[in-house]
Amino acid sequence: MEKNNFERIIEVIDTLTGPDGCPWDKEQTPQSMCDYLVEECFELVEAIRQDDKSEIAEELGDVLFLLLFIGRCHDREIPDFLQTALAGNVAKMIRRHPHVYGEKAADVAEVVKNWEQIKKQEKAEKDKDPGVFASLPASLPPLLRAYRINSKAARTGFTWATDADQEKKLAEEWNELQAALATDDAAAREEEFGDYLFSLVEYGRRRGIKANSALAVANSKFLGRFEAMEKLARERGLELDRLSLEEMDTLWDEIKATRR
Repeated sequence: MEKNNFERIIEVIDTLTGPDGCPWDKEQTPQSMCDYLVEECFELVEAIRQDDKSEIAEELGDVLFLLLFIGRCHDREIPDFLQTALAGNVAKMIRRHPHVYGEKAADVAEVVKNWEQIKKQEKAEKDKDPGVFASLPASLPPLLRAYRINSKAARTGFTWATDADQEKKLAEEWNELQAALATDDAAAREEEFGDYLFSLVEYGRRRGIKANSALAVANSKFLGRFEAMEKLARERGLELDRLSLEEMDTLWDEIKATRR
């Protein structure tokens, strides 16, 4: 019977790391592969956001290869480690979806609430005092981490009663930032800017906006417009770094009028 692609990629990994395999691959460990995994995950996310199906397929393959590579590394120390990990995840997903595999009827809000309760219960079985944020990865990027912190706090009821109340808090943090900026205290300025940014993340979350994704879109939009401005300047025989700010603003406005 012809092997499926999952079996074939495992076979490739075993060949690369085997006695007659690649010298570089044979030296790799789960720890040494971490940076590559993070990098490939970012590349996959970028491809998804660009909705480039060809790139998505390639980057998805790269991420899967690294995950399976790491799993096979552990297989050498613990037999069937990878299969055990997959089986554990299957059981976890079924357990966390009682509205699909058990009792029915649940809207999105109820699904999220149940998910958090089940996660907390699972954590409690491992730790004596799991805490609300025990499952929050410490390695998350700060903006995404802020969103998750606010989200988890809100599910416990620790949040503002209304959006208007939260807006007042945001305004309060803005005023504190302005006061700090008027001083020579660099630490205070950084702290207050962080407080304002944290509150701004919550402002977006309450309106269904994920700060990390929104900023990624803004970054991409700015870079796209700037590259278009550079191209327009070259077409007109202009050197961008020799233009005044007013002249660059004029080019920028032209680009904005033709690009969203």
